[in-house]
Amino acid sequence: MRVASNKVQDLISFYQNELKEVYAPGEINFIVQQSFKHFVNFNSTDLIIKKNDNLNQSDLLHLYDCCKALKEHKPLQYILGETVFYGLTFKVDASVLIPRPETEELVELILKDTQRVDRLSILDIGTGSGCIPVSLKKNKPEWEVSAIDISKNALDVAKQNAELNNCSVNFFLKSILSEREYAELGNFDIIVSNPPYIARQEEAQMHERVKNYEPHIALFVEDSDALLFYRNIIDFCKTHLNINGQLYFELNPIYANAIKTLAEGSEQFKEVSLLKDLSGNIRFLKAIK
Repeated sequence: MRVASNKVQDLISFYQNELKEVYAPGEINFIVQQSFKHFVNFNSTDLIIKKNDNLNQSDLLHLYDCCKALKEHKPLQYILGETVFYGLTFKVDASVLIPRPETEELVELILKDTQRVDRLSILDIGTGSGCIPVSLKKNKPEWEVSAIDISKNALDVAKQNAELNNCSVNFFLKSILSEREYAELGNFDIIVSNPPYIARQEEAQMHERVKNYEPHIALFVEDSDALLFYRNIIDFCKTHLNINGQLYFELNPIYANAIKTLAEGSEQFKEVSLLKDLSGNIRFLKAIK
């Protein structure tokens, strides 16, 4: 890997040549824009009008190292240490999943369903980066928003993101698989979760950027009990979700009907429905107690 010169255009060509076996051309253009914005504070216009400018050695090294890591399939978000979710900036590192567009749709669904409601108590289970509770709180500052996670490192990141976005969210280090740990939590009007839902048998088909870098504890469940978290959260709702309260899940389409059957079988919900994402895949469950 060698750059022809310090010129901006040569750096762009370097990215295009080095990453062409890893990313599609459109993805490379996006990566170039984000990398130059982060390291050099260039916008898309700067990349054109300053294409013959020379970069200093420090900026050149940062961009070179970024490209090298990208070629090894490291996600751009982890290299930059941040990402954008629901119009907000979030810190991310290897202790948390990179927030997905589908999860933005989940946030949008909740906000749409409750647009006329001023006061609500919310609990996000398995919060990771805190993208769900922080986004909800930012849009509904009058809500009481809480979140739990089993990972202290993930909660540290989530707390930073709440502070970064000037939001007050209550974070707790707890496991939804331990009734002893979560028993002291109060009752909520909305419970939401995007829990681990990828079976281990699917790991071989996953992209290297995901399976080699993102935290497995937040991704995978054992093949023998793929519905582990959904079952425990549904049980949790029996004592911690208010009457007329709502449960929202992001889920693996493969298990959608099985999760719906679990919710209906608990005999605590008067309405259970599966909803599709923008790609047409069944991605969410909504249940009303």
